[in-house]
Amino acid sequence: MSGELEGKKVAFLATNGYEDAELSSPWEALEAVGATLTMVSPESGSIKGKNGHQQSVDASPSQVQASDFDALVLPGGVVNADHLRTDDASVAFAKGFFEEHKPVAAICHGPWTLIEAGVVDGRRMTSYHSLKTDLRNAGADWVDEEVVVDHGLVTSRTPADLAAFNAKTVEEIGEGKDQDQTV
Repeated sequence: MSGELEGKKVAFLATNGYEDAELSSPWEALEAVGATLTMVSPESGSIKGKNGHQQSVDASPSQVQASDFDALVLPGGVVNADHLRTDDASVAFAKGFFEEHKPVAAICHGPWTLIEAGVVDGRRMTSYHSLKTDLRNAGADWVDEEVVVDHGLVTSRTPADLAAFNAKTVEEIGEGKDQDQTV
C-alpha cells in the first residue's frame, strides 16, 4: 500500500560488492510504501554491486546512528558483508538498532555483520547456507526457510526469497519497535 510507511526512516548499510537485487529490490519495495531511505556506507560517493548496480551513498556509519532511523536493511553479497563485518563503525551502527529495539532485515550474507555485532545469540534465523555454521557457532538457531522473523529481526536466504523478505520487512517496520529485539 502506498504511504504505509510514510514518515519511517530506513537505513541501508552496504559497500562495494553487494548482491544487486538484495539492495535494489528492498529499496524499491520500501520506497513504494513511502519510507524515506538513506544509503549508509564506509565508502563515499557511490557503491557498486557485484553485477554493476550503482547506488549513491548518503552517509558513512560514523556520521549517523541508529537513533536517526526507524529500521535497518543489510543486503548480502560475500564481498560486501565481509568488508562490513571488519569495519568497526558499520558493526557499531548495526548493533545500535538492537540496543534501541528497532527492526533489522538481513538477507544472504548480511547476517555476518550481526554475528560480529554480537546480536545473534538465541535468535532464530536463516541466511545463505554457507553461513549456517557461523550463525550456529555464534549461538543462533539457524533454519533453512524462505524468511524468518524473530522479534523484529527479519532474515532470508537468497534473491529467490526477496518477495517474502520484502513483505516481512515492510510489516516489521510498520509494527515498529519490539522490546525483545535486543543485544
